[in-house]
Amino acid sequence: MSAGMVAAQSQGTSAPHIVAWATRAIREAGSGRSTIVDVGCGQGDLLAALRYDFERCVGLDLVAYGKMKERSWIEFIASDLNAQRLDLESDCGDVVAAIETIEHLENPRGFVRELARVARPGGLVIVTTPNKLSWLSKLALVMKNEFSAFQERPGLYPTHITALLESDLRHIGSECGLTEIAIEYSCRGRWPGSGRCYPAWMSRRWLRGASDNIMMRARKRRS
Repeated sequence: MSAGMVAAQSQGTSAPHIVAWATRAIREAGSGRSTIVDVGCGQGDLLAALRYDFERCVGLDLVAYGKMKERSWIEFIASDLNAQRLDLESDCGDVVAAIETIEHLENPRGFVRELARVARPGGLVIVTTPNKLSWLSKLALVMKNEFSAFQERPGLYPTHITALLESDLRHIGSECGLTEIAIEYSCRGRWPGSGRCYPAWMSRRWLRGASDNIMMRARKRRS
């Protein structure tokens, strides 16, 4: 399946609670407020949430989806995220984010290396992806021999092609020049076999098991 067909399936959307989670993480980090770069920006929802926090909002994706066409204040750059180099200058982003993007790509190390290149020294890099160590994902692996977010059904495979553990994110981040690497959990997860979510107290107590998504939050090493 071509990259364009895969992109068309997703329509550039991320769940609102993931956008809100990333927004909080960026605000709490207290990074510079000049430029934010959203790589795999979809319709631009993260940039819309942070519109007044930054002077410059840059979004990269294969195509401009839905609302992105109406958000003229976003500097949109059409870019093949599987390419060896992103179409953006080095050391330009106070914050460089990739929300639910890395699992769609062929080369996660090359991708994170590019996120680090685009971030300024000391800049914040955020990556979110499905959590393969959640109870839901582990049960799916035992019962179906597939991670829950990577099953061969509509909306998942072939749009989700790269499954990464939190240890993978730590290793990749370190190899790509990132430091202060931390793994965080969405505190929102689904009961196996149900569309219902765990109670909030359970997600807070058992972060890894009861969260459907994880976040790597890191800084680009200062030279």
